[in-house]
Amino acid sequence: MFKCKKCNSIDKFELMFSPSYKGTKKFAVEYTKNKDLKIIVDGYTFIPDLSFMNAHAVCRYCGSINCWDYQ
Repeated sequence: MFKCKKCNSIDKFELMFSPSYKGTKKFAVEYTKNKDLKIIVDGYTFIPDLSFMNAHAVCRYCGSINCWDYQ
């Protein structure tokens, strides 16, 4: 899990998309055989880590970007 440093909310991977995102916003969550979280957005697969979250994820509660830390 990741925690927003600005509002202290815990992200449960119900990620908000940037208003400038042009994709269809089709979102799914799966787990690998090693039980790592896998996010699928418009056919692209990501295993989130802190750098991924800070580069791409927007806090759904306060709208901040580049604000994540491990929880």
